[in-house]
Amino acid sequence: MGEIVLINITGRDRTGLDACFMCILARYDVRILDIGQSVIHEHISLGILADIPCAKDFSEIFKDMLFEGYKLGLHVDITPVDTDNYEKWVLAKGRERRIITILGRAVNARQIAAIASVCAENNLNIDYVTRLTGRISLQNPQPKPRASIQFSVSGTPKNIRQMRGRFMEISRTAGIDISFHVDNIYQKNRKLVVFDMDSTLIQAEVIVELAKLAGVGPQVEEITRLAMQGEMDFKESFRRRVGLLKGLGQKDLEKITRTLPLTEGAELVTATLKRLGYKLGILSGGFTFVGEYLRNRLGFDYVYANELDMQDNMVTGRVKGEIVDGEKKASLLREIAQKENLSIEQTIAVGDGANDLPMISIAGLGVAFNAKAVVRKKADNTITTMGLDGLLYLMGIHEREIQESNPEKRI
Repeated sequence: MGEIVLINITGRDRTGLDACFMCILARYDVRILDIGQSVIHEHISLGILADIPCAKDFSEIFKDMLFEGYKLGLHVDITPVDTDNYEKWVLAKGRERRIITILGRAVNARQIAAIASVCAENNLNIDYVTRLTGRISLQNPQPKPRASIQFSVSGTPKNIRQMRGRFMEISRTAGIDISFHVDNIYQKNRKLVVFDMDSTLIQAEVIVELAKLAGVGPQVEEITRLAMQGEMDFKESFRRRVGLLKGLGQKDLEKITRTLPLTEGAELVTATLKRLGYKLGILSGGFTFVGEYLRNRLGFDYVYANELDMQDNMVTGRVKGEIVDGEKKASLLREIAQKENLSIEQTIAVGDGANDLPMISIAGLGVAFNAKAVVRKKADNTITTMGLDGLLYLMGIHEREIQESNPEKRI
């Protein structure tokens, strides 16, 4: 008759520790049922759930493991595990799993305590905690620091709606972003990312900038605000705004394009995703002339936006073809996914306005970036505390992987 034991080894890390302890277990034909290890600041925590085939070997294994630990200056704890408890643990493997990601310029204990408390109140167990961002220098701090920690939790929340509400409140008061989504087979298998353009990829609303040149800035700005807040039908608002641009010339459009500021992190996120093999698209209620500029600059595979009607190099105040509104964005996302032979669960959509909600809601991972209140309230994943490269951490990409994909860029 065998015996199941839980072995915990902690102390200062060094090369060869796993080999030393595994060689001891190997001498007794021990079967490994589970194993996990983490190293923080050169200190190791190694856990081994082991099945000892012959129970009488337990005392010898115990003695050998303790002696090896003593030689290496490590603490070794070995605890017998009741067979019934072990079987209950085995049966629990089908529990729901979710990923909670924290994003911010810095993360402190108070923020983590608040999140962990919400998990505990909802009977969720935190199984793993991983730091996704790089090590932090206290002597040479980054000008724009970033911090991201990811939790893997298991269990079924008592009240998922209230839980999301609590996370939103913590985000607001603690100055961090908290994203919460189901962990499934698609988590590491998403291959298509689409972005809104104005106020997402670029730090401007192009139609507002054009309106300023046309001398109708305040009127267009107010209509834009109502549309982005969801208080006015997008198509109606778009036609009204474009009508006010009548008389602008081709040179005005070119001037605007040259002065558009990219959003912080836009170049890094697109370069990283391209090198990792993702397809990238722009689905915008803005204009094609800006989308094509970004395609050439950042390497987008797809661009869908609105085309201004021009006559004699002058804006007529009309739009060519169908207006790209929220429903059209969702339809285009499905169309591109089908073209790339992907399921909708393998897609990611990022945007800031109410007209982005349809695509955000159907994508496998929908993200509200620096979004209006109405969008943040309905989106499960938000980025407000850092640049667009925060998306990479929401996707579970570690900073070292980002650095490997962009060796010429200092992150």
